Amino acid sequence: MRIAVIDGQGGGIGKAVVSKLRQAFEDSIEIVALGTNSLATSLMLKSGANEGATGENAIVYNVSRVDFIVGPVAIVCANSLLGELTPLMAKAIAESPAKKVLIPLNRCNLTVAGVETKPLPHYIDDAIEIVKAQRGDCCV
Repeated sequence: MRIAVIDGQGGGIGKAVVSKLRQAFEDSIEIVALGTNSLATSLMLKSGANEGATGENAIVYNVSRVDFIVGPVAIVCANSLLGELTPLMAKAIAESPAKKVLIPLNRCNLTVAGVETKPLPHYIDDAIEIVKAQRGDCCV
């Protein structure tokens, strides 16, 4: 199973997601770190991603080659992450056949209705549990 973790800006969310995925699945999965910038990619690689790539083309190319995409909900919104996420990236992520597990952060003028307010680490734990639960639905 291949999981793409997408993040930008400082890479803190991606770093935490990669670390928790690696802890939950150990070496039974392949994690692809896709950063909108080199800092985000580097932090995700240091946290245990198998491979990483940076920038628009890397994200557009790789999102159709994974089983899951995990990242903040902003990754499907053009010009989010302070403009780091381009419209082409958002389109490619949204249209990817991969299952998307999006972490609901109320930033970028985006509020997700019906989402319980809780700390970011709890949302990341929820995302890992969703991947675990849906793992059998896509591949082994």
